[in-house]
Amino acid sequence: MSGKPRLTYCNGRGRMEPVRWLLAAAGVEFEEIFLETKEQYEKLIKDGVLMFQQVPLVEIDGMKMVQTRAILSYIAGKYNLYGKDLKERALIDMYVEGITDLMQMILMFPFSPPEAKEKNLDSIKERATNRYFPVFEKVLKQHGQDFLVGNKFSWADVQLIEAILTVEEKIPAVLSGFPQLQAFKIRMSNMPTIKKFLQPGSPRKPPPDECYVETVLKIFKK
Repeated sequence: MSGKPRLTYCNGRGRMEPVRWLLAAAGVEFEEIFLETKEQYEKLIKDGVLMFQQVPLVEIDGMKMVQTRAILSYIAGKYNLYGKDLKERALIDMYVEGITDLMQMILMFPFSPPEAKEKNLDSIKERATNRYFPVFEKVLKQHGQDFLVGNKFSWADVQLIEAILTVEEKIPAVLSGFPQLQAFKIRMSNMPTIKKFLQPGSPRKPPPDECYVETVLKIFKK
């Protein structure tokens, strides 16, 4: 191995995209192996590589890590993006879990039947504007700092900018009532490592299309 983390997943966002975001934000280069067939996936299971027979799989520091949350926690801790003490870490965990709940709705959206898409999109908008984004708007307004926790760039900031940009792809005006988040988006998007990740040709994946949905169903559907 080259020493770079190696990511194994489909060639699309899914549950690996927050891992790509976090590594990129930390300035870490990584390699990717893309699953394209059910046989590739079944071989990983047969070889005992996947602890719970699930991807994402990230090979890092001699470990074969699975479970998205565990992977992200490790990367955040390794690259000093996880707060300075237990209290800051708890805050980061709470923020990340909230954002993950919102992102789960977006993750499942491409797989919803056509007749449910409009309703599901309305649900995403309602949750984003009434439950999740108000929390971060209030936090940023109250402490008047650039970042969510401890006035230092952390995993929570990375998750939030990913969520903002992802929701905006579906609902362009979603931040219209959130001036603090609008400013946060500009700040984060101009951070050198994130700015690089947002450029064409980076490892960031495009929004899922029909081809991605078909590939995922082909590989993982039992």
